[in-house]
Amino acid sequence: MLLGCAFLLGGLAETSEISVLSSFFFVIIGCGCAFLAVKLNKRSIYLFFATFFLQVGFFLFLSALKIIPFIFMDWWPVLSVFAGLALIPAGWHHYGKIRPRYVVPSTAFIILGCLLLIFSLDMVSFSFKQFMLDRWPLILALAGLILVLISLGTKGKPEDTKP
Repeated sequence: MLLGCAFLLGGLAETSEISVLSSFFFVIIGCGCAFLAVKLNKRSIYLFFATFFLQVGFFLFLSALKIIPFIFMDWWPVLSVFAGLALIPAGWHHYGKIRPRYVVPSTAFIILGCLLLIFSLDMVSFSFKQFMLDRWPLILALAGLILVLISLGTKGKPEDTKP
């Protein structure tokens, strides 16, 4: 039923059936991973892949409908953003609460993807190489801050020692 609706929308937008089918291929993989995440309780890796593939599938479907002008050479950093967004529910499922162990890397993936997307879509007048050469101290400081946040978030509570 969903595939038929997708082909109907694709026909209205005059897109190829291959692009609609490829987008729903990712959606089906995502649904399969979601089923495995529910069936195999406490398997957050399946939830990560389910979220990631569903995002990719819907993104490809929107590009097939020409709502998003998609050229993979320009939009490839969005995969990093999708990975960061998919890490959030997977980490929440694994730990049961917000933990820096998964929030910091997911935020780093999202920021990195957005930064690369800005350069990939030519939203700024200078190149990524020039940005790296001019701003390397800032990048080094941010990388150090991320490492400190990760180390603070992964330290365990001291165990009670009994004599």
